[in-house]
Amino acid sequence: MGTNLTVEGSDPGTRTIRKVTLRIFPIVGLLYVFNYMDRSNISYAELGMRDDLGITTATFGAVASIFFLAYVVLEIPSNMMLKKVGARLWLARIAISWGLVTVVTGFVSSVGHLYVARIALGIAEAGLFPGLLLYLTFWYRGRERGRAIAMLALAQPVAMILGSMTGGWILDHAHWLDLSSWRWVFILQGAPAVLIGIATLLWLPDRPADARFLAPDERAWLQAEIDKEYTGRGPAKETVRDQLQALKNRKVLYLAFANFFAACGLYGFSFFLPKIVQQLDPSYSATNIGLLGAIPFLVGAVGMLLIARNSDRTGERRLHVIGLMLLGALGLAGTIAFRHSPVPALVCLSLVAVGVLGYMAPYWALAARVLPREQTAVGLAGINSIAALGGFVSPYVIGKNATADDVTVGLYFPIGCLVVCAVMLAFLKAPRDERDSGDQPRATAETPV
Repeated sequence: MGTNLTVEGSDPGTRTIRKVTLRIFPIVGLLYVFNYMDRSNISYAELGMRDDLGITTATFGAVASIFFLAYVVLEIPSNMMLKKVGARLWLARIAISWGLVTVVTGFVSSVGHLYVARIALGIAEAGLFPGLLLYLTFWYRGRERGRAIAMLALAQPVAMILGSMTGGWILDHAHWLDLSSWRWVFILQGAPAVLIGIATLLWLPDRPADARFLAPDERAWLQAEIDKEYTGRGPAKETVRDQLQALKNRKVLYLAFANFFAACGLYGFSFFLPKIVQQLDPSYSATNIGLLGAIPFLVGAVGMLLIARNSDRTGERRLHVIGLMLLGALGLAGTIAFRHSPVPALVCLSLVAVGVLGYMAPYWALAARVLPREQTAVGLAGINSIAALGGFVSPYVIGKNATADDVTVGLYFPIGCLVVCAVMLAFLKAPRDERDSGDQPRATAETPV
């Protein structure tokens, strides 16, 4: 899970960025891989719990979506706590708590218990993604940030590939200790998060100043380069009041609502992919569903890296996102058209994956670029909070409109949402980052939206 995050033509730049990437990304990547897998593994567990707990398609949509209610409310407080107590401690707390909740979910005995477990999971992991985004702004400049975010966002398709392959296998083969196989999906996929949380506490430095793996001149160079991006804007303010000003920032609100519609496409796709694949051929086993369901995410992962690299090289973010939203909408429309034809349907699902996953790197690089330093913690969390509402709305609406025989009839909603996101961004005046070239790195002033 990686890409070339180097600074050509600079020394100690190349060496420093390489050291940073090799040190922090194994932990950062694992955190988000298991985070995304544990929030979405219910999509595979549902294939087995349907009879045990009496879950309908509509109920599944509600159970999947309710996770996001507490998640949305706690995103901003979580990022403010991260900035106050330090990334290492706070990210470790998030990982350990969500891992324990996921394991406990494997022992629920009713739909009511499942609702409670999903709400608890939202509380436990709230703030992880915006916290990691904020953490990357401590270590990477704007010109490298697109690929850094792509490496982080790459955890989503990796999580879905890993979750699909292991989830299907567990459903078919894990029948230990008189526990149903769907329970082992939660237990086996949740336990690693606790270990990763402990590793975070022991391994992850808070900021460049704490990075003992860097030489003194490398720490000084990195911090100076990060600081250059904020020159001419006055000293950073760290009071709670100043941080909360991000919620009044029109750029933040506009980007947040655009991302809400993008998230409706992403979560509608990811939560219902197993049921869509199952519908292609009812004779598929859980293992087959898992293997075929991994294909779109594998294609999406490759597309994500290529898109992020091109976005960083050109410095352009907005048009990339617009094109990817329209590609995702086209793929969903094709999925509906070919819902009973496995090969063309999987091609269309792969286009959806490229669209709804590939947009993340240019989008979040753009969002981080337009925020003042003192507003990054609240701003990034605020944008993600509103976007997370899409994770509540889309699965719920799809589940309500889907039928027992055809889940794709609910896909018209995320198609419309992706188109709305593209239209909104078409009216956005957005800054370009400095082009990624072989020139010596230079500080660039921010362009207002």
